[in-house]
Amino acid sequence: MAKIEIYTKQLCPYCTRAKTLLTKKGANFEDIDISMGGPKRAEMIERAGGRATVPQIFIDDAYIGGSDELAALDRRGGLDPLLCA
Repeated sequence: MAKIEIYTKQLCPYCTRAKTLLTKKGANFEDIDISMGGPKRAEMIERAGGRATVPQIFIDDAYIGGSDELAALDRRGGLDPLLCA
């Protein structure tokens, strides 16, 4: 199973949407809450090429993007192969 990391904030509807999609796919993921900022937020921004919005999603250390990009990847049929890698 792929290693999935998702940086989120509390009460974020886009974060909820992304986590719901991953859950429906049966994927296990690490939810990294950056609601309070700190070093994990700085880590996310660095890994995401300067993007500071949430969610930011990584699968096996590959940058996927946010909720919209994850949903688009799924619509194209590209998400399932990544999850099974």
